[in-house]
Amino acid sequence: MKSSRRKGLLLVNTGDGKGKTTAALGTAFRALGYGWRICMVQFIKGTWKYGEMESIKDYGERFELHRMGAGFYKIMDDDLPEEVHREAAAKAVDLLATKLASGEYDLVIADELNVAHSTGLISDADFHRVLEARPETVHLIVTGRDAPDFLIKQADLVTEMKEIKHPFSSGNLAQPGIDY
Repeated sequence: MKSSRRKGLLLVNTGDGKGKTTAALGTAFRALGYGWRICMVQFIKGTWKYGEMESIKDYGERFELHRMGAGFYKIMDDDLPEEVHREAAAKAVDLLATKLASGEYDLVIADELNVAHSTGLISDADFHRVLEARPETVHLIVTGRDAPDFLIKQADLVTEMKEIKHPFSSGNLAQPGIDY
């Protein structure tokens, strides 16, 4: 006989292809249909206006979005001191661990956590603190390229997005509604 108690899953969206955050948001959209509470903590992504920011507002308290990154780290026109990025990542780890441990959410999304780790903004210990904060009934989605081996081994589901072709290669810049 199956237990009526939910087992939270650890899901990972990684790889060099587009769509890791988009897939996490698709899962969140599905979960909202069942009345779930969602919390998304974004690492790395900065001050751009994203379409999901507007869509999430429609769900009120059922979907919290916390944009914690100081901006795109070491890419595009990042001219912030490294310490600013490290401080933002540390605050994001603290908030993420707190939100997970609270048990108030059915699904938590750690957006670009893998990138914060692979670029050295957060340590292995920080990453493990996040994973250990998750109650066994809470689902966690971790996104970002370069997922660490320890995360892949612990995960229940790992999806690797692989770029086959991207419009940026042909000179097409990111477009609202498709890319952000």
